[in-house]
Amino acid sequence: MKFTCNQQALSKALTIVSKAVTSRSTLPILKGILIKATLDGNLILSASDLDIAIEKKMSGINVEEEGSAVVSAKLFTDIIRKLSDEEVIFELKEGNNVNIKNSMSEFSIVGLSPDEFPEIGEIEEEDKIVFSKDLLKDMIRKTSFSASIDEAKGIIVGELIEFEENYTNMTAIDGFRMAVVREEVKNEKKQNIIIPAKILNDINKILSDIENEEEITIVLSKKKAIFLCENVKIVLRLLEGEFIKYKDILPKENKCRVIINKALFYESMERASILSREGKNNLIKFIINENLLTITSRSEEGNVKEEISVNKEGNDIEIGFNSKFVLDVLKVIDDEEIALEMVSSIKPCVIKPVSGKNFEYLILPVRIS
Repeated sequence: MKFTCNQQALSKALTIVSKAVTSRSTLPILKGILIKATLDGNLILSASDLDIAIEKKMSGINVEEEGSAVVSAKLFTDIIRKLSDEEVIFELKEGNNVNIKNSMSEFSIVGLSPDEFPEIGEIEEEDKIVFSKDLLKDMIRKTSFSASIDEAKGIIVGELIEFEENYTNMTAIDGFRMAVVREEVKNEKKQNIIIPAKILNDINKILSDIENEEEITIVLSKKKAIFLCENVKIVLRLLEGEFIKYKDILPKENKCRVIINKALFYESMERASILSREGKNNLIKFIINENLLTITSRSEEGNVKEEISVNKEGNDIEIGFNSKFVLDVLKVIDDEEIALEMVSSIKPCVIKPVSGKNFEYLILPVRIS
């Protein structure tokens, strides 16, 4: 195998594919990238950790000899990134040895046999959904932080995606908080899938690296999903099992509803959290009295008080929260004003739009003395 390729283009392609490379596996082949060159001028880069596989196709490559090789992902990516911005010559020698050179530099590295590389895989039963790339990125950004990172918690390390007739819903939950985002999307078929939040975050990064495409095609089967966008194919395993019935968790009533300016709320929370981080559980207390929200926090280093004018309906209330959970929500909301709905000091708070139902964030309170 021998081909010539632009260094910048190859480096960008490696950035995308490397997101499927695992550092945890003891199998050397899973730490590698499969490189395949064909005489019709195509270069295909592939990586897989058995849960997610990514394939990037580059066209218009000068291929002198076709073939395939597996190289260490980290080593090869580091080499290509450090080379100067010019044409790179890649050549496979005897015994899976690889030669990489340009006008100034030359590297020889040891490769692996491509015969051992796992198959990327296809889907036979195809249900296709065409989705706005930016909309999908936005929904992932607004939910993935609420998924559990504890593998022992099973299904809630994943996010539930519900393709309804007129809406697509995305839900993440970790036992202390929950994020639900809804967007108006026409879907031909109603179906639900669960994807690990970690993989969704990787997909989000990949989509950020893709500049020219506005839509992404999602192909579904019972156990797998394929995401297709601009010569990139992402194949992933779906999580199997039943997701938590999140609609049963959302409160059906509220006894205190507060409408507040999001930017002012976020700034006050950031200042108050400086001291909450020094205390236990990132504890912060809200005192809602008449049309005033008082935010307080104390630690051995001192205390803080912030006051914000709000529009309140219902009862006064005192309630405590982990400040990080509140800030995580405020960081991803774009609305100018938001509503906080509460029942009591021991029941969850729900943050939602002033009107509409595009999002609901539920946060469990912390008991305060």
